[in-house]
Amino acid sequence: MSELNLLVVIPCLNEEAHIAKLLQQLTNESPKLIVVADGGSSDNTLAIVNSYCKNYPNIKLINNPKKIQSAGINLAVEKFGNDFTYFARVDAHGEYPSNFLKTLYEEVLAVKADSVVISMDTVGINSFQKAAACAQNSKLGNGGSAHRNDSNEGKWVIHGHHALMNIEAFKKVGGYDEAFIANEDAELDFRLTAAGYRIWLTGKTKMKYFPRDSFYRLFVQYYRYGVGRASNALKHKQIPKIRQLIPLSVFPCLLICLLAPISWIFTIPFIGWLSVCLGYGALLALRSRSLTNLLSGFIAATMHFGWSIGFCNKLITNSVSFVTGKP
Repeated sequence: MSELNLLVVIPCLNEEAHIAKLLQQLTNESPKLIVVADGGSSDNTLAIVNSYCKNYPNIKLINNPKKIQSAGINLAVEKFGNDFTYFARVDAHGEYPSNFLKTLYEEVLAVKADSVVISMDTVGINSFQKAAACAQNSKLGNGGSAHRNDSNEGKWVIHGHHALMNIEAFKKVGGYDEAFIANEDAELDFRLTAAGYRIWLTGKTKMKYFPRDSFYRLFVQYYRYGVGRASNALKHKQIPKIRQLIPLSVFPCLLICLLAPISWIFTIPFIGWLSVCLGYGALLALRSRSLTNLLSGFIAATMHFGWSIGFCNKLITNSVSFVTGKP
């Protein structure tokens, strides 16, 4: 296979279970350079990557002292991006089809996009992950996001899961905002489209994503998503979309339940939301004929709850900082 004139960036942290398989697959596609930006792994990730660096001169390992993904990608593009037109962002915690990079590269040249994004097909290995995947692939879990629907044939969008990007466009809008602990991709897409750049959601390739494997880890993940989405809304003065208002209202509905001693009617919004989640989970289980997927309703509720608390916490801390004048 001929060499692809492409910079591949893999931000990672403690990915010993996935990184070797991913690197082997990517080297099979012969990109000119693969950069692993490690955020301080404490498992065997570094040893695995270093062994690949010794055997493959096109693989480099760099330290990402800021730890977060956005900083790792920015650093890699800053160090190595001048020799390339495009870079591909590859997540260590995912699975990609063969010829993934080649397909992206051919697609960006064909449609003349500034960014090519992909759909995510969430899949599970154990029972909990399978139920989580069922929830995340449903409209209750993803709100109908375009890149969560893997049946598209390709279309122009305002946001999607990042895969391939024009480096000049990336640099001109300032790269990822490293103040974001999550949702940095959506925030960058906002600036890209505002600057007149175009984003193409390809239908020719996609990735498999493996969800978190416990209620706690899902809660923390979606709490961070909520913080990130609120940060995006505050930075760009955006009003949340309708599909985001439902999970956003969950924590306020719980607080309203504190008024239950006055009247039981104050519990209706929260009980109504929880009933919808659990009922939808039961419907998903019935459709899939899987008892395991009964968990999907509880999982969706966990995702909504974490997202809502994260969003509300960011709004509250931002308001307090504004009033007190302290960051």
